[in-house]
Amino acid sequence: MTERSPSLSAEQGRPAVLASALLRGALAAGLGLGSIAVLVMVLWISSPASDSGPVEAFHTAAGLWLLAHGAELIRTDTLTGAPAPVGVVPLLLGALPVWLVHRAARDVLEPDEGRGAPSPRAAFGLVTGGYLLVGGAVALYARGASMSAEPLSLLFPSVPVVAAAAAAGVWTASGRPLGPPPSWAPVRLHEAMARSRFARRAEVVGRSAAAGVMVLLGGGALVVAAALVWHADPVQDSFLRLSGDWAGRFAVLFLALLLVPNAAVWGAAYGLGPGFALGTASTVGPVAFEGRPALPDFPLLAAMPAEGAGAPLNWATAAVPVAAALTVAWFTVRRAAPAHGEREEAWSMRETVLAVVLGAVGCGIGAALLAAAAGGPLGTRALSEFGPVWWLTGAAALVWTAALGVPAALLLRAWRLRGRTAPEQPAAGADAAKRRQGEAKEGSAASAGRRWWPRRGGPKAEQESGGTEADPVPGQGSVSVLAPGSGIVSGGGGPGDEDLELYDFLPTDPWHAAADERADRPAEAGPVSPPDATS
Repeated sequence: MTERSPSLSAEQGRPAVLASALLRGALAAGLGLGSIAVLVMVLWISSPASDSGPVEAFHTAAGLWLLAHGAELIRTDTLTGAPAPVGVVPLLLGALPVWLVHRAARDVLEPDEGRGAPSPRAAFGLVTGGYLLVGGAVALYARGASMSAEPLSLLFPSVPVVAAAAAAGVWTASGRPLGPPPSWAPVRLHEAMARSRFARRAEVVGRSAAAGVMVLLGGGALVVAAALVWHADPVQDSFLRLSGDWAGRFAVLFLALLLVPNAAVWGAAYGLGPGFALGTASTVGPVAFEGRPALPDFPLLAAMPAEGAGAPLNWATAAVPVAAALTVAWFTVRRAAPAHGEREEAWSMRETVLAVVLGAVGCGIGAALLAAAAGGPLGTRALSEFGPVWWLTGAAALVWTAALGVPAALLLRAWRLRGRTAPEQPAAGADAAKRRQGEAKEGSAASAGRRWWPRRGGPKAEQESGGTEADPVPGQGSVSVLAPGSGIVSGGGGPGDEDLELYDFLPTDPWHAAADERADRPAEAGPVSPPDATS
């Protein structure tokens, strides 16, 4: 049926394309909301002691969907009756809406065959607008429920999260280009981005920063895994104490899996040094576990280290930032000093250091953003601060990566460039170099003029002229010069000698005869008038 449908013109098809982009954004929001609603309904149905109806389950699903975008929820059903904020976003749950928005924006600009596509700006605006329309309706639906979203948190960070995901999708569909800087940027930035190598440098910095952040997350996950194994008995007791039926245990396990990325970020912050907060009066770090923690009963929180000063086993977590710094250095040196390239292809020491420092800055920014997303309040008073402090985590990642990455990158660069010699330079000085440059220009001009300056008489004329052929300059091919008493004499060895021999059979025109007569005539005889053009 689609093949038989009439084709639309550009004017008629553009409204349909724009409507399709808006619909794709709304569909992405509906898919994310539906996925969370299905999980909540399955848990509600399987719970044997559920004291709420399906309406409350749908309200819970709507609140969790808003929480996945970074919105802060207000929980009114508390033991004290006072509303309590919930701001810790399960990062694995938040990855679902981000991926859906990204895919929707990307697919709008990559339509099926026979369908049009909007402009990148239109695709970004329509997909974001369609998604936010559904988000606004869901926020209104969850208003007044036991878990409703705070209005200000819907504007920030929920709206920027959706916009950033849509912009990433448009950028991916456009081939990940590095666009021109804004008009207010300095002229030097415009000139730098206009150079072709700027894109390569920016790609190296981005890859090294992303690799450093991934190593931090991986190292933090290893720290958490080791802590769970070390405190296996308290973790098991907490898991069994929270619920006595299989449905409740499955819910606790599912929530713990959703919080695994958060735990990895906490582990990375612990290895970096600043650690994380367990309430307003307690800080956990590799050096010491200070204060009185406000620990809710949860399996992941049961794996905390012992209170007091840290042991050498706690200090060993510093291997995480060390590995991240070495990763940033390695990813930079891979391009700064190619393994099989010559010395002139390698970056200078200044460029290598600058790339590592910029990679460290990117790694610090990524660590700060993850730390801000992995923490938040879990209640009032003592639970108002929970998780790593974003700016301390970002600053520690920057310092570790820059302090260790720069010397490591320089050492790796020297090792990869060992035994390589620069291209041999001529022994002559500046005058010899200028002379060779002038000879090369003369040679190129003479080569270009061969078709207009044919040689007289061929090889026989050269023999009669007394061997006026000039020796070719080594390494520069054939160079043609004017010799007295003859035509243009060309040195051998150039690729154009075969073509030059074709002119040996051409007759000598009057202009060349006049040139020869003028060359043989004594200087006091006066100039020879040029031949008439009609001759």
